Amino acid sequence: MAFIKIENLYKRFGNVAAVNHIWLEVNRGEILTLLGPSGCGKTTTLRCIAGLEKPDEGDVIIDGQSMFSQGFIPPSKREIGMVFQNYAVWPHMRVFDNVAYGLKIRKLPKKVIKKKVTETLESLGLTGLEGRFPGQLSGGQQQRVALARALVGNPKVLLLDEPLSNLDAKLREKMRFEIKSLVRRMGITSVYVTHDQAEAMVISDRVSIMNAGDIVQVGTPEEIYKKPANRFVADFIGTTNFIAGEISEVLRERELVSIHTEFGQKMLCKIPDPAMASTNKKVTISIRPEDIEVFKEPREGADNLFKGTIVNRAYLGNFLYLFVSVDHTMVRVQAPYGIKQKEGEELFLFLNPEKCIVLP
Repeated sequence: MAFIKIENLYKRFGNVAAVNHIWLEVNRGEILTLLGPSGCGKTTTLRCIAGLEKPDEGDVIIDGQSMFSQGFIPPSKREIGMVFQNYAVWPHMRVFDNVAYGLKIRKLPKKVIKKKVTETLESLGLTGLEGRFPGQLSGGQQQRVALARALVGNPKVLLLDEPLSNLDAKLREKMRFEIKSLVRRMGITSVYVTHDQAEAMVISDRVSIMNAGDIVQVGTPEEIYKKPANRFVADFIGTTNFIAGEISEVLRERELVSIHTEFGQKMLCKIPDPAMASTNKKVTISIRPEDIEVFKEPREGADNLFKGTIVNRAYLGNFLYLFVSVDHTMVRVQAPYGIKQKEGEELFLFLNPEKCIVLP
């Protein structure tokens, strides 16, 4: 059931449409991530949900209540907690006062404030740090303080705007799981903004990919990765190979198309959409490096087996990354460490037809 509805949201800055008439729903208790490159409109969308920006058109509906079309609801009345990229904790206030500030503004009794703040700090592993100033905390601790301040008032919605971007890589990875676990326990409907694909894959129930103000695909992390809607999504999420070609034959009984590729050989691919399956149509094939198998010798009668030459070989610990030239087309392959072929040597690549995605 949708708890947040974004309806025909449009926001322009000068001549640029930052958010271009988007429609989106966030289910109750769900973590939905707005993912995309810088300038794609994800933070503007988040700020419209929060009431920090007013859209030129459209509406945001939270728990059945319109935020704009029936009169502007200010941020303080939306029952929203927000965590910013730069933490936004007050340097002159101790941890306890930072977290308690919103409750004091609401003029709650001191006993209630103390109880709520103490419980929230405990849930975030900040017990014992109540008397410290932000300057005496690590980056991860400051981010927890910002999160505690957002959660202490039991908000209906939690909004997070690239909250981990200022942390180092290892701490960022740890905090992903901490935030996900905490939000799950509390059952808060959450919208998370990031440009980090790995972060989105770990944290999200669903991901909304944005580009140039538009939503180009919404789905689970697995759906986004395995069934990208177009070339932009396939390229933005993870690493993939793109191979240009033209459909030469449709094998409907096998749910495959035969494609004449840019390296002059036939390739069989699964049909994702029957409407795309017409001969002489130019398409792009996407296949992930980990979905390509490597063989030293050819396999008799195998489809999609191509001979190539290793141009570069990179050791990455538990696997090798090979750059293989197939008739001057570079193909990236994630191969087991046991592959012995060196740079300049030949091998055979098997591109599984079931994992070759045909993109329009």
